[in-house]
Amino acid sequence: MSKYRGSGFVISSLSVGDLVKVRCGELWKSSVSSFIQINLRKKLHQGNAARMTKEKTQKKEFIEALSVLQWVLSFLFLGVACLILMVYLMFTSWWPLAILYFMWLVIDWYTPEKGGRRTTFVRKWKVWEHFKDYFPIKLVKTAELSPNKNYIFGIHPHGIMSAGGFACFSTESCGFAEAFPGVKPTLAILAGLFKLPLFREYLMSAGLCPVSKASLIHLLSKNGKGNAVVIVVGGAAESLSSSPGVNTVVMKQRKGFIRVALEFGADLVPVYSFGENELFRQVVFSEGSLGRRLQDLFKKLMGFAPCLFIGERFALLPYRTPVTTVVGSPISVPKLVLPTEEDVDHYHRLYMEVLTKLFHEHKVSCGLSENHELRII
Repeated sequence: MSKYRGSGFVISSLSVGDLVKVRCGELWKSSVSSFIQINLRKKLHQGNAARMTKEKTQKKEFIEALSVLQWVLSFLFLGVACLILMVYLMFTSWWPLAILYFMWLVIDWYTPEKGGRRTTFVRKWKVWEHFKDYFPIKLVKTAELSPNKNYIFGIHPHGIMSAGGFACFSTESCGFAEAFPGVKPTLAILAGLFKLPLFREYLMSAGLCPVSKASLIHLLSKNGKGNAVVIVVGGAAESLSSSPGVNTVVMKQRKGFIRVALEFGADLVPVYSFGENELFRQVVFSEGSLGRRLQDLFKKLMGFAPCLFIGERFALLPYRTPVTTVVGSPISVPKLVLPTEEDVDHYHRLYMEVLTKLFHEHKVSCGLSENHELRII
């Protein structure tokens, strides 16, 4: 290679080999540069995607929490709030509206005991999907149910608020209609709630009904076939025993639903919600203590028990614990217009045996240990 100097420039005379080497070096540097840029862009894109996914997850969790919070607040306060609102309107310029509603209430008083006013629109609200995903809640089918028969589902345990029972049987979020085509579930709850103005309309729209004899008679004899009346058998008494790590059901003296099943020939179906008792921490008073006596007195007067509980966040949001609601196999029940005590005792005993078997068959798959026992009181 020879060099020439002149006019401030350095001119090089390169051989063909030198030119090839220079060109290859430039290409190599260009390729490396391009490779680095592509990888940087790829990593930047991956970082943005991960950040977007994280933000989406946080947003989803926030929506789920709001969905559950509105349900908890509705459970605790909406009924009383509706009653206070209607009384307040009586003393404002809106009093004619309140009067008209109370007139309608008198005319419509017995509708809850005649099947209510189920609304598919309310049962399919998107909010219930988020509600289900918060825990999450899952419905498990173990046997087929014929749409040509009526059923009484006994669901256990009550827990604090029966989240599993509500999600699976009062909304369409858990896929009950797909799992049991032709069978229509109706969750039966405290009859007194249907006396609260406005709140009763909300309850009926979700397909809930009062757990009264008149309501059960209508659903099991005057509403065709394919009805599944869902009863939280343990009721308020069972809620007082709700505690994490404990599976206690109040059952030994609960025979009324067995008698109704025999009177109308409705098959009995035990249902167990694993994880229901894990959603809240509760102060459980011992039997005979002052706290328990006050709770029992309140339950006797009002029909429900005041539980001292706390959740995971803000005291009200339940813990994010999976709830698995397992629907057992139906127990065939004959129709006996006047069942004897022996008949009732026989099917009551059979029901407890099937419920216990259902619990032990699914407890391990639902997160309990092999030696975990079901306590029936």
